[in-house]
Amino acid sequence: MNTNYIKHYSQSLGRDMEYKTYGDSGRPVLVFPSQNGRFFDYENMGMVHAVAQFIEQGRIRLICVDSIDGETWSDTNGNPRWRIEQHERWYHYVIDEVIPEVRRGDETFIVTGCSMGGFHSGNFFFRRPDLFDTLIALSGLYHASYFFGDYSDELVYGNSPIDYLTWMPSDHYYWNIYRQRRIICCVGQGSWEDELLESTRRLDTVLAQKGVPHWCDYWGYDSAHDWPWWQKQIWYFLDIVLNEK
Repeated sequence: MNTNYIKHYSQSLGRDMEYKTYGDSGRPVLVFPSQNGRFFDYENMGMVHAVAQFIEQGRIRLICVDSIDGETWSDTNGNPRWRIEQHERWYHYVIDEVIPEVRRGDETFIVTGCSMGGFHSGNFFFRRPDLFDTLIALSGLYHASYFFGDYSDELVYGNSPIDYLTWMPSDHYYWNIYRQRRIICCVGQGSWEDELLESTRRLDTVLAQKGVPHWCDYWGYDSAHDWPWWQKQIWYFLDIVLNEK
């Protein structure tokens, strides 16, 4: 399996950033780490191994980016306006810097992640459905208030999928794009999944009310908020997506 480590200066963040790719052909899969995670966690936690057959068959290539959650979503004691502005700088780093570096032609991406990575993958997908054709969000949380409490402004609202999807005008052109995309949100019903389960159900309801085809898959009471389950889930859903005609 070909791997490539990249360290480069981000104009958006004003610092060096890192990411790693796995494979050199197939559909691009953008991967976000879990909360406070790093770009190498997907490999270290067995997720790359879980999908290795797809990489080795040349069906996908992974792009695992870094997070700065410790400065943004996780820093609940920090200044909320600065935190969300810093998140926006990171968002633009991924959208305006990483994606143009790894994108080939006009291809669109599968986007995925676990836990906080599930939130990021959902948020990026719904904000930019022109760039992402498939969402596979595992154990995600889809509303910003969990991290920002009672604080809200236009940037917090714009990064809270349940909120902006609920209030997006019915004639917004994104709805037609969403209806042509593949939306998969999976969550277990076992240990440490309670808040993620509730949030997934809320997103499920919003998408159903808006007439957007999607698949919210609720795994059993043995399915916990943990890497062994995410390994099973990512293989299962990628296998389905890659075999769709």
